[in-house]
Amino acid sequence: MSLPPPSASAKLSAPIDLPLVRRRFAHPQRVAESDFLRREVSARMQERLTLVKIHPREVLDAGCGEGADLPVLQKRYPEAQVVGLDGAYGMLAVAAEHQRGAQSAMNRLFGSINKWLGSGPALSGPELACADFARLPLAANALDLVWSNLALHWHPQPDRVFAEWRRVLRVEGLLMFSCFGPDTLREVRSAFERIDLAPHTLPFVDMHDFGDMLVNAGFSTPVMDMETITVTYDTPQRLLEDVRAWGGNPLETRRRSMMSRDQYQRLLAAFEAMRKPDGKIPLTFEIIYGHAFRPVPKTTAAGESIIRFDRPPR
Repeated sequence: MSLPPPSASAKLSAPIDLPLVRRRFAHPQRVAESDFLRREVSARMQERLTLVKIHPREVLDAGCGEGADLPVLQKRYPEAQVVGLDGAYGMLAVAAEHQRGAQSAMNRLFGSINKWLGSGPALSGPELACADFARLPLAANALDLVWSNLALHWHPQPDRVFAEWRRVLRVEGLLMFSCFGPDTLREVRSAFERIDLAPHTLPFVDMHDFGDMLVNAGFSTPVMDMETITVTYDTPQRLLEDVRAWGGNPLETRRRSMMSRDQYQRLLAAFEAMRKPDGKIPLTFEIIYGHAFRPVPKTTAAGESIIRFDRPPR
């Protein structure tokens, strides 16, 4: 499915090869080693979510991957319908397998209880869908919460994604997301500068630019925050393995040729020069957190102003 022509605000988007992103995440075993960071960031997002008092009926996990956040969201909002969406079918296949395993265990427990009580069938779990973030298979005003953990930075047009997320949210619905910021993988960029001038990592979008995109998309008073997480490695080879597991370099402008043996040795030497006094090689991740609400409209579709009168207390 092709994307619509880019808008003026899309100048901040990286030239990401979206089909390549989907292919790289189509094999969950290749990215499994990097999941520890997604779980850590998810836990920190959950802490932030506890500060927001909402009671959603429908929840979307955009970029659900293997579905690790789906049961967490379902447990937090047991009455809600939770939908997991991802662009990589291979990830969703694993999510479905996990869900079947969990349901099988629950059905064994509750099936006999329901039979004894004479009640209905055992509960079903979250639904799954494969789609582009910027073209969701959902009606307008369908959701109360859009949740997205470390997925937005893989899309070439985050401004269009925000506009789509606003479309599917109901009035006063909440968007909560995390993604990588510009300082992410700075050691990798520095090391590859010893080899050539080609881009070897994504030029991740700045937190303030994301805030501007949210406002332009029609969200109200976005709250942006960031923190730095440093992961350390014993060897450059292990570090590079994890970089590939996080998705590698999906830029359309990426270098296509293989490195020579001499270039590879220079690359390893550059990482070795980064060792800290404890002997570890650091790898930096700037984590951006954002949340915003879809506001109550101030004008009608025809452009007429909406004036609201609050009933005085009795």
